[in-house]
Amino acid sequence: MREHRAVLDPSSRDGVPAHVTVLYPFLAPALIDDGVLASLDGLFAGAGSFTFTLDRVAWFGDSVIWLGPRDPAPFRDLIASVCSAFPGCPPYGGEHAEPVPHLTIGDRNDPAALRAAGEAVRPWLPIHASATEVTLMTGPPPGNPATPPGQWRTLESFPLAGNS
Repeated sequence: MREHRAVLDPSSRDGVPAHVTVLYPFLAPALIDDGVLASLDGLFAGAGSFTFTLDRVAWFGDSVIWLGPRDPAPFRDLIASVCSAFPGCPPYGGEHAEPVPHLTIGDRNDPAALRAAGEAVRPWLPIHASATEVTLMTGPPPGNPATPPGQWRTLESFPLAGNS
């Protein structure tokens, strides 16, 4: 899957590893202070780690292909808790009322290449994994195509309960 993301998902080019998003966009980097980090640490310390299974290839329209978890509830719980703590940061800028937990394979790329990537990944399913931490990454503001690659960086990682 890595090779497909490297070519088909611009976030991979920008330094973002394969992931299931909890909240994007979040606060501007200048607003992330010790208080925000402490709040996130407390929030995630109260959430338990969990195992999950990515078992399906799905689409948002015909422009984004992704892998979906068999049980999205643990991801939805994390999303809801962060949104409750930071109501000024609606998921995807409020564009989607109920965000769908997913791992993007390809985003706004050649449709034939996206379909081929989906078919190439399908035989590897199901993928079993564990969520043991939430990583806060910062990067350029959304929608700036002139940003050079590799601009995202890890600011902090927060262990989920049972993984300190």
